[in-house]
Amino acid sequence: MLGNLKTQPADKILALMAQYRADPRDTKIDLGVGVYKNAQGVTPVMRAVKAAEHKVWETQDSKAYVGLAGDPAFSDAMIDLVLADSIAWDNIAAAATPGGTGAIRQGFELIKMASPDATVWLSNPTWPNHPSILKYLGMPMAEYRYFDEATRGVDFDGMMTDLAKVKAGDVVLLHGCCHNPTGANLNLAQVQQVIDVMQGKGAIPFIDIAYQGFGDGLEEDAAATRLIVSQMPESLLAASCSKNFGIYRERTGVLMAIAQDTRLQTLNQQTLAFLNRQNFSFPPDHGARLVSTILTDDTLRADWKDELEQTRLSMLDLRTQLATELQRLSGSDRFGFLAQHRGMFSRLGTTPDLVEKMRADHGIYMVGDSRMNIAGLNPTSVPILANAIIAAGV
Repeated sequence: MLGNLKTQPADKILALMAQYRADPRDTKIDLGVGVYKNAQGVTPVMRAVKAAEHKVWETQDSKAYVGLAGDPAFSDAMIDLVLADSIAWDNIAAAATPGGTGAIRQGFELIKMASPDATVWLSNPTWPNHPSILKYLGMPMAEYRYFDEATRGVDFDGMMTDLAKVKAGDVVLLHGCCHNPTGANLNLAQVQQVIDVMQGKGAIPFIDIAYQGFGDGLEEDAAATRLIVSQMPESLLAASCSKNFGIYRERTGVLMAIAQDTRLQTLNQQTLAFLNRQNFSFPPDHGARLVSTILTDDTLRADWKDELEQTRLSMLDLRTQLATELQRLSGSDRFGFLAQHRGMFSRLGTTPDLVEKMRADHGIYMVGDSRMNIAGLNPTSVPILANAIIAAGV
């Protein structure tokens, strides 16, 4: 049996990590892996997380299973963080998952269970795991245009043209904020137009929000998601705590199924619990416990928000520094989009050949489609990257 297995394609980012580790150059820069790093190149444990871990250690008296949907206190804390009062809470079913990836996978499983012929529409480009999971599950998928390689902004006309082809019952996957991999976001007026199309077509939004607080602020980054959920008859939402709480390895996420018809909440909640049971049974609790501890403690929440805001502003500073340095070196403002993008990532908008040239000549490691992790930079490495970009002829 095992001899029948086929070699699977290597993960490009993991392969890039291996190359980076083997590179002896002191000036090499890792812009591939999607984790936040401080100026010392470390992904720190946030102060509030440390404090919450100590509090849990002192007070927790059991490691017994929690419910199939996880601790309700975690779900409530995440509903409050992401959706606030944009929709009545008794319209929302929620279940904890192993990370945002687990929430995406469970969401796709729910779609397949409820409507196996539904096509899932993905932005082009999108996070590579989206199409990978859909392909593995054998689910229909299609793409809508999103990124304009010329302007490095959103190709909104192309997006709207493609979404006009969506059929009733199809699912449109949208990034809640800080689009991965491009960093280019819709404004709220554009989000409203997307809502209007989905309403007219009878489509269902599936929102992936993994970077709340990394873009324009906690409330600002949730605005598009809240607008969508408040107006659509049904929505799915996958949220990750990896980035904004810095608990990557704790694998903490949540899937929400939202219906304006309150009578569906019980059915949706039962379905989410059933899906958890089939895939991993009880979800992990440690990361979820930390999040709910922080969000329900005024002092810890305030400290977490303060550190998260410092993280956000540091990334914005790096964006501005890089755009300014590139303007100085190139004598043009063609890299101004870097200061306009939001979140951890930006797509430089160049060819795989030039990405490889930057790696070979300057030790710049980014994904072949030119997605780079802005959070992998620091004030010292920004000029090195800028010189490499200009020298490569980007």
